[in-house]
Amino acid sequence: MKLVKQNITKHDQSGSVTLTPEEPEDMWHIYNLLRSGDILRAPAVRRVVSESQSGAVGSKRVHTTFTLRVTALDFDTAGCELHVSGKICVENPYAKMGSFHTLDLELFRNFEIEKADGWDSVALEMLKDSINTVSHAKVWIVLFGLTKGTANIWYMTDHRTIGPQRVEVHIPSKLDDAKATERFNSKLLETLMRLLDLPAPTTSSYEAKPLVLASPAQVSAGKFAEYMKHVATHGTQNKPLLIQSRNIVLTTASSDNSSGLSEILTNPALKAQLGDTRYARENALMDKIEDYIRLDDGRGWYGPKEVTKCVDKGAVTGGGALLMNNRLFRSQDPAERHKWVSLVDQAKAQGAEVRILSEVHESGKRLEVLGDIACICSFPVYDIEEEDDE
Repeated sequence: MKLVKQNITKHDQSGSVTLTPEEPEDMWHIYNLLRSGDILRAPAVRRVVSESQSGAVGSKRVHTTFTLRVTALDFDTAGCELHVSGKICVENPYAKMGSFHTLDLELFRNFEIEKADGWDSVALEMLKDSINTVSHAKVWIVLFGLTKGTANIWYMTDHRTIGPQRVEVHIPSKLDDAKATERFNSKLLETLMRLLDLPAPTTSSYEAKPLVLASPAQVSAGKFAEYMKHVATHGTQNKPLLIQSRNIVLTTASSDNSSGLSEILTNPALKAQLGDTRYARENALMDKIEDYIRLDDGRGWYGPKEVTKCVDKGAVTGGGALLMNNRLFRSQDPAERHKWVSLVDQAKAQGAEVRILSEVHESGKRLEVLGDIACICSFPVYDIEEEDDE
């Protein structure tokens, strides 16, 4: 996302920013930045009906700019489309004051956001993250199922887990049906090449995308990697596919569902290949929290009341961590959102590592089970539940 203009005053954090979404992932950032009560200025196209003096009725498309006070947001995860509904709050010749309209934000079209209650620390951090010029980490993962002829393709960015794209071909279990296996490999490769958006076969300048193939015991993954190389070199050479086939990470995963993803992201052997990615760090923290909860040693807590008390006691000071799902900050109640922002500020002041997770990411889904909030304490904290009883 491109920052076109920023006009935020330092003394009260009021003001607005003008942004330009440059890729579909940016729509997810906008969805998290906007909340009910904010003011959005964005371009719109409306069909205007007019009547001439002779009584003839005609219509034309008019380009204009609407200013809405946001009342509702609708984000389409599959298509990365964002629809923003609200009331017209600035006079417009094509819309009455107070009337409801819906804006569909589009790529490469500027829009402006003005925060109803100012830009708090969490909103500013989200803004900074959304305009980060460093390319966000992206990885493609193919998980092969226990049943022959089944696989799921997942796509992961720093903020979202997309998928699975299911590929399935029936392979008789009593014998190794070579033709059926060939059909499965062909269908899987065709689907993968389409998702990877490989250029023309003669293109030599292609940068391979991070691709992980995982299966139980690596058998299916290894055979498919060999199949990719064979197709790339057989007959008319497919240069991009050949480059991609040389940049594959092979590993094991016990299943082709989300639990298999967690195994991959927390596999120490893959850290070098995947790098120090955000999703790897967040999954490692979730593993740590779940381990402490199982040990019941007072260092891992979850739930709004319990985590708040841990932070109030200074238990996340130096070495602790606070994890929260970003859905908490989309609350339509300003008081509730302010409570969560204050908790984040309090934890940061104690030197804790604060992570705001995406609920559509694997780590965020794991945190959702714990009530959307959890913490790692730097020292054991006991008797919190007893305090609630008292």
